[in-house]
Amino acid sequence: MTAVAFGLLCLLLIGPVPEWLARAQWPMRAPRAAMTLWQAIALAAVLSAFSAGLAIAANLLRPGPAGSPTASVHEQIARLGWPLWLFSVLALAATLLVGARLVVTALRVAFRTRERRAAHRQLVDLIATLDEPVVAQRHPLRARYVRRLAVDQPLAYCLPGRRRRVVVTDGAVQRLSDDELRAVLAHERAHLRARHDLVIEAFIALQAAFPRFVRSSSALGSVELLAEALADDQAVRTTSPTTLARALVAVSDATAPTGAMAAGGATTVARIHRLAVPNSRRAAAAAYAAAAAILVIPTLAVAIPWLVELSRFFGG
Repeated sequence: MTAVAFGLLCLLLIGPVPEWLARAQWPMRAPRAAMTLWQAIALAAVLSAFSAGLAIAANLLRPGPAGSPTASVHEQIARLGWPLWLFSVLALAATLLVGARLVVTALRVAFRTRERRAAHRQLVDLIATLDEPVVAQRHPLRARYVRRLAVDQPLAYCLPGRRRRVVVTDGAVQRLSDDELRAVLAHERAHLRARHDLVIEAFIALQAAFPRFVRSSSALGSVELLAEALADDQAVRTTSPTTLARALVAVSDATAPTGAMAAGGATTVARIHRLAVPNSRRAAAAAYAAAAAILVIPTLAVAIPWLVELSRFFGG
């Protein structure tokens, strides 16, 4: 029953729950709390998947007639029978396979993303202006982080990482006013400071690790939108909602290279609309409470039985 419960919980957390949350309107009124809830759902889904497999595999360690765990395969088969023993072994193998696939996928995503950022960073450093007086005077951002490209299209994006960069083009500098440029740069600096890229990488890895027929197709897009909303909130504190809205319209056609995060993009309209609506403290409190419940309840349900079994094992 424990394995069935965790299996059903995992299916809910990687399917219906993300789809419902992605369609909801309130997350844009509490982006920080909604981001926390998304991370809690993802972590609880992984824990539930492992818990379901380990609960089934625990049959292999149950005490035999003498009260001690059966160590040999022959004793396990004699106690459980061939069908249950084979099912338990397959469940353990599947759990280990899912864990290995998740780790390998996360490492692959991290390696490829950083490789692409490094290549793009080298290119930007070669062709861009390092100490552009216009940019340096318009925003207190350190000049060594800012690169200005001689491109007519208004673009603004950041390259996260240890050697971070904020890239703006001549088109953006010419089209934006002083306050608007300050808002755009504050937006990108918020991405760098909060390391939103790490959260997005984690969801990319989860999407790639789980099979297509069970994973949610909306989780990654929703998390990316929330990351932009959080950066927008930081930019509003530097300037104003109206100034940021004008700046987002000016750079709405911006498309960031792979691994970068642009101020504009396809979510510009939705982000501008939310600037006119204040954030909801009630929605944030409810989201934080839901995130805590989603994490604490499955964790306790896993930890308590295993701690009891370990205490019996070492106590006996």
